[in-house]
Amino acid sequence: MSQTTTPNLGLRAPLGVAARAAELTKVYGEGETRVVALDSVSVEFGRGQFTAIMGPSGSGKSTLMHCMAGLDSVSSGSARIGSTELSGLGDRQLTRLRREKIGFVFQAFNLLPTLDALENITLPMDIAGHKPDQQWLKLIVGTLGLSERLRHRPSQLSGGQQQRVAVARALAGRPEIVFADEPTGNLDSRSGAEVLGFLRESVRELGQTVVMVTHDQVAASYADRVVFLADGRLIDDLPDPTPEAVLDRLRLFDTEGRTS
Repeated sequence: MSQTTTPNLGLRAPLGVAARAAELTKVYGEGETRVVALDSVSVEFGRGQFTAIMGPSGSGKSTLMHCMAGLDSVSSGSARIGSTELSGLGDRQLTRLRREKIGFVFQAFNLLPTLDALENITLPMDIAGHKPDQQWLKLIVGTLGLSERLRHRPSQLSGGQQQRVAVARALAGRPEIVFADEPTGNLDSRSGAEVLGFLRESVRELGQTVVMVTHDQVAASYADRVVFLADGRLIDDLPDPTPEAVLDRLRLFDTEGRTS
């Protein structure tokens, strides 16, 4: 690839680092089936910042998120949430870390159909034996426009409302960081824009930290920053993205990939 851009891996947010990867490598298989999904990736995600991760299919973006969230192990290098090194944790410690410090939003809403919206939101805390902070919960529910839907079951909610419930569930425990994997993939454009707006508002108004994997340049433009992966490597870092700027970068990488 020609040297047209240089990744800016410095931390822009002044509030510290929520998560950090250092020379993170993930390899699947051995011999002829060996695949390097992540190749010495180093990146920081600042507190109170909304970061989007983009790249073509097979670039390693979901693998990076899974390793950073403790959902997958690393082959070498380091993945940290705050000051906690994930590779040194056992299964029980990882489960506790994910429960107490990490929120998740996935493309599938993953709501239990027999529970109403409020019960789905508080379910992780109920399982952990923790009581929700009622003031914080009220703030989250109000911010997401769910106050009148709390006693509705998922079948009584639209797709956008169900994903807002999933976002509220991710935020309700006041995690240090929220990882979102294609959170608007199953939504129409209007509902997707609502969910993205709420994620952005959770960062700007509530001080949340969000890292989102997406393939959509419009979705990425809601973020404060976009990092780009290709072939398991971090290749660029774009602050203050617009849809046009993101699309230009993607086109540039595609052209360079064909000509390198």
